Amino acid sequence: MTDSQIRIAIAGSGGRMGRQLIQAVQQAQGVVLGAALERPGSSLLGTDAGELAGIGALGVTVSESLQKVADDFDILIDFTRPEGTLAHLAFCVEHRKAMVIGTTGFDDAGKAAIRDAAQQIGIVFAANFSVGVNVVLKLLEKAAKVMGDYTDIEIVEAHHRHKVDAPSGTALAMGEAIADALGRDLKDCAVYAREGHTGERDPHSIGFATIRAGDIVGEHTAMFCRHRGTGRNYP
Repeated sequence: MTDSQIRIAIAGSGGRMGRQLIQAVQQAQGVVLGAALERPGSSLLGTDAGELAGIGALGVTVSESLQKVADDFDILIDFTRPEGTLAHLAFCVEHRKAMVIGTTGFDDAGKAAIRDAAQQIGIVFAANFSVGVNVVLKLLEKAAKVMGDYTDIEIVEAHHRHKVDAPSGTALAMGEAIADALGRDLKDCAVYAREGHTGERDPHSIGFATIRAGDIVGEHTAMFCRHRGTGRNYP
């Protein structure tokens, strides 16, 4: 490590994303892994983070407490759960540590806490960091402005069976992008479940459907329109 390198801490280092982040930090230039975290009581505590990620020993052991590694990192990357992320957020504000937050499932109060904290420390917060997804969000804005008031809009998302929040943060981001483009509030127009006699569809609603199965990494579809021919005499 050199003095110019940024020291990274990774929360949830034993999870699928955490292990991938350890690998990414090791491969990147200008950064170094300074700390790795897991929940108290985890069987992974004390494990070398590099061995955990399958890249060989790095000399960084998995810890249960940010307090114990407060002097070992500059930026915390957190892709965990809302309650854990908010606890980490409070610590980072107190100790002036920057954060990258990819956790999803926050309620309004949680999002407000992140916005407030961003006035004091550097924060990058996104529902999805995929370049492809963010391109899709921009395309959805354009499509919504052109045809949104003339079509029914439904968002379908699928993830692996272990995902604990629904709809996904990415699906909600898609809904928000569409709603904002149409001058609507997603809180007022979102429909998250349909069952029984629902009546006619509200033309201004944005529907969500969720699939949880197998090892699906993530699939998202925004349905604006579909054409299906029912006969040769119809357009």
